[in-house]
Amino acid sequence: MRTLEKELITQGYTHIVGVDEAGRGPLAGPVVAAAVMMPLAIELDHIVDSKKLSQRKREASYAQLCKYGQIGIGVASPQEIDTVNILQATFLAMKRAIKNLPEPPDYCLIDGNLCIPDFSTKQQALVRGDANHYLIAAASIVAKVYRDRIMTDYHLEYPQYGFDRHKGYPTKKHYSALDQYGPSPIHRYSFQGVRRGIIS
Repeated sequence: MRTLEKELITQGYTHIVGVDEAGRGPLAGPVVAAAVMMPLAIELDHIVDSKKLSQRKREASYAQLCKYGQIGIGVASPQEIDTVNILQATFLAMKRAIKNLPEPPDYCLIDGNLCIPDFSTKQQALVRGDANHYLIAAASIVAKVYRDRIMTDYHLEYPQYGFDRHKGYPTKKHYSALDQYGPSPIHRYSFQGVRRGIIS
């Protein structure tokens, strides 16, 4: 999973970062991006697409990545998502994650089919990057765990929605809570599933 990274090193790049996000699909909460740099000499276990890992393994991998790698986190709020749309908010979170790294990268591997707009650092978008590239998989784990913790904390503030279980994603129980209570301050009011709760 580090073949591309090794090729980039032979081209003279020294600070290569993988970037991925978590939380584009939920009806509530922020979108979170993570940027991860990891020395080639360190090969951690269970660094795969975060969706393929149990919560326990994600948490264990997250701890190892934070210990041995360089991590940057970027968050875009529900209000920002409503203002600029989810795609642009995702790019905003990615820029913030990269900016929050301990040292700036010289090459970014971005999960998906779109590069970050208006961004000066050399970058490459990779479809299914989280499944095929180590650094992007690492970023997917960090972003997922970080966002899940945010939503678990929000559950303490808004327990009626069950954020600790579905993390804001559009489940049947979430829709039921929206129908009963209406949207909370952390819901994405521009999303159709949330607007349904406002109208009803």
